[in-house]
Amino acid sequence: MQRQKIKRQNYLKLGITVSIVSVLSVLMAFSLKHITEYVEHYILRFTKVNFNYLFIFLPTIGITAIYFLRKYVFFNRKNKGITEVYKTLDDRKDHLPFFKIPSHYINGFLTVAFGGSTGIEVSTVVYTAAIGNQVYEKEFSARRYKRELICAGVTAGVAILFASPLAGFFFAMEVIARKVRGTLLYSCGLSALISGVFVYFFDNTRILPFIVEGWKWYAMPFFILLSLFGGALSVYFTLLVTRMKFLFNKITNNFIRVNLGALTVGVMLFFFPVLYGDSYQGMYEVIQDASTVQVFSLLSLLLLALLKPLAASLTLGAGGDGGVFAPSIVAGAFLGLLFATVCNQFFTMELSMLNFALVGAAATLSASIYAPLTTLLLVCNLLPNGFDLFVPILIASLVANTFSKILLPYNVYSYHRYLENKNRVTV
Repeated sequence: MQRQKIKRQNYLKLGITVSIVSVLSVLMAFSLKHITEYVEHYILRFTKVNFNYLFIFLPTIGITAIYFLRKYVFFNRKNKGITEVYKTLDDRKDHLPFFKIPSHYINGFLTVAFGGSTGIEVSTVVYTAAIGNQVYEKEFSARRYKRELICAGVTAGVAILFASPLAGFFFAMEVIARKVRGTLLYSCGLSALISGVFVYFFDNTRILPFIVEGWKWYAMPFFILLSLFGGALSVYFTLLVTRMKFLFNKITNNFIRVNLGALTVGVMLFFFPVLYGDSYQGMYEVIQDASTVQVFSLLSLLLLALLKPLAASLTLGAGGDGGVFAPSIVAGAFLGLLFATVCNQFFTMELSMLNFALVGAAATLSASIYAPLTTLLLVCNLLPNGFDLFVPILIASLVANTFSKILLPYNVYSYHRYLENKNRVTV
């Protein structure tokens, strides 16, 4: 009896603490999402209309600002992305310090708003995890609930970014927690519920406004084939990210390192403004054009699918903050458009451009983050009736995830650790 009473008290304390973490994470994620979106779109429109050549220098402004902030405000303490969260969870004595919250928040904004070709998703994952870790250190709940509070923060952050509480829940469980137990389900579920209420009343706009018009079973073999290409594209992205970081880390001169990557990204933006920032707006425009006129330059689509991962890798190598979420979704969508265009033009098919863009996005993202269930819910939630494509997106996520593991059994979050260990042994 006494044991049950203590258990109920612990659950009550955990619920209250999770609620605090969730509300803080929701507000932080909501503010960063909309501030970044507003500034990014304003700068993009202004530059397109008035001074096209500014595209070359905008990423340098953002990444240089990050460099000086890191040096003079955060005292040269580096951000290492989502691996920081894994390290904290794997080592009970290791914690995410408070500076991770403002650091990732500001750096994510500066990177994306000024054209760095990533997204704010990974920045949000880290600073919301840090919120959970900071509340945990205040000892409002039992000491064994560190993972629960970190995952609660991550659930809320991802839920707000994609207006999908279920995507936030599954991402926290599938990618961050990497285990299942009652307290984790309780914490992430409560956080998803709180986030869902906020999304319903304040922020239920989808990234893409299109309407899916159904799909035909005869297209399934083509969806599966596209999934294999999506898995291969994710491996290409993974290798680019790890190799670029390795190469840029060898550059000791900070001025050269920052400007080499940032200016290269800027030149890409000058020729392909679609690559600016997270590129969700560019993705929308390309899908709209391709679906409307049914004809789009194959070379342009191929270049966009290949250059988006390269631009993201250069941004990260130069010191920008971000990860693989937005680049994988966008590059995969371009790949899907390319695939459908080839089939329609050369094999007299009538494949839906929108459907294949979404399936390509799902395949590439699932293979990049090794999280098919998260990908399924996230991509279905990109547009109002995306769940009409539930079956092809689910199959694409599973096929691409499996195929990428065959090609490269290390995802983008763990492969660099493998390289570091390999290099250490070689030396």
